[in-house]
Amino acid sequence: MNTRRLRLLSANIQAGSSTRRYSDYATRSWSHVLPAGNKRGSLDTIAQLAGEHDIVGLNESDPGSLRSGFTNQTHYLAQRAGFEYWSHQPNRRVGSVASSANGLLSKLEPREVVDHPLPGRISGRGVLIAHYGDDDDGLTVAVAHLSLGAASRASQLAFIAELLHDHPHAVLMGDFNCSADRPEMQALFRNTRLQPPSSALPTFPSWRPQRAIDHILLGDGLGFAGARAVPAALSDHLALSLELDVPHSALRSE
Repeated sequence: MNTRRLRLLSANIQAGSSTRRYSDYATRSWSHVLPAGNKRGSLDTIAQLAGEHDIVGLNESDPGSLRSGFTNQTHYLAQRAGFEYWSHQPNRRVGSVASSANGLLSKLEPREVVDHPLPGRISGRGVLIAHYGDDDDGLTVAVAHLSLGAASRASQLAFIAELLHDHPHAVLMGDFNCSADRPEMQALFRNTRLQPPSSALPTFPSWRPQRAIDHILLGDGLGFAGARAVPAALSDHLALSLELDVPHSALRSE
């Protein structure tokens, strides 16, 4: 099969904040609502990493609230890392001074990008979907940040499964807040052509990774190599990187 190799990255960037130990959640809580701290330096580090990839999914990217100095962090990363195409999906407000978004950076032009709010006990979660190629077998890349509660995750994954149901060239990536062996994840695998990860890569907490809760899931029509967990500046999550083999027929001809 004639394929093109793309590099993918999924990163929860924690809005550029720094967390190096559990106590930082309390002692550095101000950084989640105020623009102080070296967030711009963290974003520049993340931009270096992102620029080595072709398609990047972002979680917890601030779309322009007080804590980011009113910087749209997805747009900033796109400019710094050399991505011509970018999109974001603001979906959660943290009090009155902070906001959070899913983001997509792409060096390939998507045919379309759509966003959907996700169901859940508490509103504010979403999935951002980019379609490449000219038909139903085109590459589809979805970026999501799921809820902490299992019941909400189950309804969110059922919704996503409807969107990606019969796509052999689908990618679903992001912060799932759960491991791949959870019952709600098994339902996703039964109802889509997405495959369970071949190995668990712990991503949380970044300073002592123990939980594999960030994932890049691939449809059965895609091949991959080189999956690894890498630091996303000083975020509390490690990022995931892999090389993806996509049939040329699943991409828009250039």
